[in-house]
Amino acid sequence: MDRTILRDIFHHLSEMDYIKPDDIPAIALYMDQVTTFMDAHLAHAKRYEDDKILTKTMINNYAKNDLLPPPEKKKYSREHMLLLLFIYYYKGFLSISDIQTLLKPLEDRYFTAKDGIDLETIYSEVFSLEKDAMDQLMKDVFSKFQAAGKTFQDALPEEQEMLQTFSFICALGFDVYLKKQMIERLIDQMRKGGPDFPNKDQKKK
Repeated sequence: MDRTILRDIFHHLSEMDYIKPDDIPAIALYMDQVTTFMDAHLAHAKRYEDDKILTKTMINNYAKNDLLPPPEKKKYSREHMLLLLFIYYYKGFLSISDIQTLLKPLEDRYFTAKDGIDLETIYSEVFSLEKDAMDQLMKDVFSKFQAAGKTFQDALPEEQEMLQTFSFICALGFDVYLKKQMIERLIDQMRKGGPDFPNKDQKKK
């Protein structure tokens, strides 16, 4: 199998990065400013040049589906931006209902937090795992690429590369399928009441 496929994938992965809290403007933004910011900072995630990262319609739908608190005087705060980023990362593989179950406890307890843990703390903490996750992902992708390259050794030369590429895609796809199943089971557990967050007014003992 042609190694340029692997080089292409690794080059794309190396360009990917998450939006850091310091990148988010300290002032509240109007809708047009929000979509412009997201388009500029998540351009690397586009599959096609004319793809839209977030549109006004999407953001309005998130608010209607209780994924996002309404803006204050038509402006979106840093907390709105952080929730939108979580929604953006999840919407490619989770349903609106699942995202709501996942984010609602964070919104209820931490959206207006004034001290201790807040949404920015949570965002920074979970994305601090990014580098290790990316390193492990690249090792895993390389391993799957090598394994796929050993399949269909008896195929005709003109068919072998296509079949091996199919094997590689299947290996990557099966991994995605299994992880999605695990995430959905965890979210189902959250729906049943655990793990849960204490009420935001409840004081620690």
